[in-house]
Amino acid sequence: MKTFVSTAFLMFFILSAHAQEGTVSIKQDAKIDRLLELYSEVNSKENFYQIQVGFGSYQKAQNLKSQVEVDFPGWYSKIEFESPTYRVRLGRFKTKLEAERKYLEVRKKYPDAMLLKPENSSR
Repeated sequence: MKTFVSTAFLMFFILSAHAQEGTVSIKQDAKIDRLLELYSEVNSKENFYQIQVGFGSYQKAQNLKSQVEVDFPGWYSKIEFESPTYRVRLGRFKTKLEAERKYLEVRKKYPDAMLLKPENSSR
């Protein structure tokens, strides 16, 4: 009887493990792709003012970015490569007024900082 129960349990386990296999198909509305494109356009760097805090070698840029994150916690910061150097950029400001206010704040700590305009803007 013990062998029968063990065999039955083993068969149940094997059959239930086999039953776990299957395929998944996702039906996605075609409008989602367009929404993702629009989201990318809206959030691209060209639509924002940024403050360039400094530049240099990759190591220097990493160190500077770490310091910027301490000095301005919660602000968006990024290292971007523009040949031949790495640049540390701070913020994603939609309006010129907001960017200029933040720029004055950053210049107190980083006097060589520069305010960058959006590339495709006529503001």
